[in-house]
Amino acid sequence: MLSISRLRYFLLAAVLSLVSLKTANAETTTKLTVVVNGIRQQKGAICFRVYASEKGFPMSDTSEIQSGCTRVTGKTVTKSFSGLKPGKYAVAIVHDENGNRKLDTDFFGIPKEGFGISNNPIVSIQTGTPAFSKSSFTVTKSTSVNISVKYSLDP
Repeated sequence: MLSISRLRYFLLAAVLSLVSLKTANAETTTKLTVVVNGIRQQKGAICFRVYASEKGFPMSDTSEIQSGCTRVTGKTVTKSFSGLKPGKYAVAIVHDENGNRKLDTDFFGIPKEGFGISNNPIVSIQTGTPAFSKSSFTVTKSTSVNISVKYSLDP
């Protein structure tokens, strides 16, 4: 009887060791909160795309790691993204006023709807689309970023 009791304690100790080892090796995740300011019309939605690399940034709708839209109800919209691993990220937003889930542009490719990019870089005909490196920021814990909506290219 004594040996069965010892075996139970040994097995219990082994299981507890494995559980604590798994907990110690679990990856930390973070939460990113994006605040969009300067919305001029209270219609449509603000659509967000979170990128973890330059691949497809900021136009691709297939290379983002998280995305989503939030209905516009005021001059500011906030959306949170959970479960991100610590690292570098960039965010692109579109004020999708007509609900087609894309940035409408004119014949020359100039946006007809509001848009914004993390770090609020200059976007003009001369500068072109901002690079991921200029728009990215480091997330190591819960982080909040502010993006201002632009309704035209910068001069």
